[in-house]
This record gives sequence, structure tokens and C-alpha cells, in this order.
Amino acid sequence: MIIFGGRNNFVILLVICLLINIFSCNSRMNKKILEDNIFSLMKEFDGDVSIYIKHKTQNLEIGFNENKKMPTASLIKIPIMIKIFDKIKKGELSLDSTVVYYQDSIGYKWKGEDALSSFKDGETITIKKLLTHMITFSDNHASLWLQKLAGGGETINNWLSENNFKNTRVNSRTKGREKDKEKFGWGQTTAKEMVNLITMIRESKVVSKSYSDKMYRHLTRIYWDEEALSQIPANFQVASKQGAINRSRSEVVLVNAPKGDYAFCIITDNQTDTSWNFDNEGFVLIRKLSKLLWDYFGS
Repeated sequence: MIIFGGRNNFVILLVICLLINIFSCNSRMNKKILEDNIFSLMKEFDGDVSIYIKHKTQNLEIGFNENKKMPTASLIKIPIMIKIFDKIKKGELSLDSTVVYYQDSIGYKWKGEDALSSFKDGETITIKKLLTHMITFSDNHASLWLQKLAGGGETINNWLSENNFKNTRVNSRTKGREKDKEKFGWGQTTAKEMVNLITMIRESKVVSKSYSDKMYRHLTRIYWDEEALSQIPANFQVASKQGAINRSRSEVVLVNAPKGDYAFCIITDNQTDTSWNFDNEGFVLIRKLSKLLWDYFGS
């Protein structure tokens, strides 16, 4: 055994401290470079942008307008799903519950590509399949039906409030939120709260461990994979939800990366580009941000 004297111990301690300082300095420099790169992307965008990024293992958080209220578009379908599972836990519904379709009871006439829009009155479907239509395909008919089955917007908002989500709310078909609906549409949220919500699901802290796991599996089976998901290698699991309305594009993503999970949310608003093309400015920004983050955290 080699025993170092007092002077040697001091030298070793000094070297360790220097290495820690160098590592800490490099981490701060790398974070600053990442922040600068993100800011450069935002400066090129013609509209409002909210971004929040979190890597728990690295204890790293980056935010730009992360607490600003923004439109959810289809991101609101995550809270709807949560309340459905909350009702299942309480025994008020089950995944195998069969419900009967009536167009008048949903009251949504816009068809688009929604599969449920082709249903005829009297047709049946299970809650489990409705959830798949809502999350995987982002079917609005299924989502409005599930919002109603969950108890409506007020019930969903109560769950959000009770779980410290102060800014995320359902507005559509919700008493007292008419003015918010005019401003934000179906729902409103912040980039930070959406990251916190999907992270809670990942950490099995929503409703129960088993139901969190089921929700997480739903979020990993996404049909709309041309934006953020397209920049992440297909052999890595990703949970996500996408949103899009005329002047807003959004995506919340949690990547099970080799060096630890990272999550991010980007929401745009007041876009001048309202096209639905692949090169829509909002879609392009989402892809660029996702690639930047994968190159930083994943590769």
C-alpha cells in the first residue's frame, strides 16, 4: 500500500479540483453554444416561439418563453387521455368498455382524415381503440368523444389544477372559457408544462404506475412522424404528441437516448406562414430543433 504524505495529498486534491472546474466550465460553454444555436433558429422564424428542454441526468434545462401561454392544438389530447385513465382507475370506465357512436352526440362535422368521421350511427368501439385513434392518429372525432367521456373540459381542468398545472387548460366546450377559446383554440398550455407532463408519465407518476406505462406506450405509437421524430434514429424509442392549427405548430417529445432521456417542447404562434406544406416554416423549425438536440444529447 502506498500512503501519500500531506503534500502529495494536497497536490492530488488540487488536480481533482482543477478537473472538476474544467468539466464544469466545458459544460457551461457547451450549454451556451446550444442556447446560441437555438436562439439563431428562433431569430429566423416569422412568428412567436416557445421552447423548453430538459435533460434530467445532466441536470440541464433550457427555456425560451417557456412559461408563455400558447395554443395546444392537439397537445391537449394528452390531458384528455390522462383523465380517461383516471376514470378507469376509479372504476368508472374500463379499456374494454364499448361505446356507441352517434354523430349528434359528438357534434363535430368537419371530416378531414379522421377515421371516426366515417362511422355510422349505432356503430360501436372500445375505449382502448378510441385512445389509439386520439393519440396515434390524432383523430379529432375520437378526441371530442373521449373529452365528453372523461367528464368534459371542467373535469379535465380540475385534474390539471389539482396536479399543479396552472397554465394548461381545455377551452373548447368548457363553461367559462369562451374568451380563452377565442384566443387559444381547443386548449392552452406552456412549453414547460407540457415537458413536465410527459416527463411525469415517463416516471410513472400519473394516475398509477401501470396506467402511466399504458399512456407512455400510446405516446410511443405515433403516425405523424415527419417533423421532430424524423430527426431521431428509428431504433430509439420516442414518446411524443403533435399539434397544428393554421398559425401554430407544436410538438412535445421525450427521447429514450443512450446518454439518458431528454424531453423538449416547441410551440409556435402567430405564424405568417399558414400553409400545410412540408416546408411550412413551423414544421421546418421543429425539424431543425429536433436535429440540433439529437446531435447534442443523443449522438
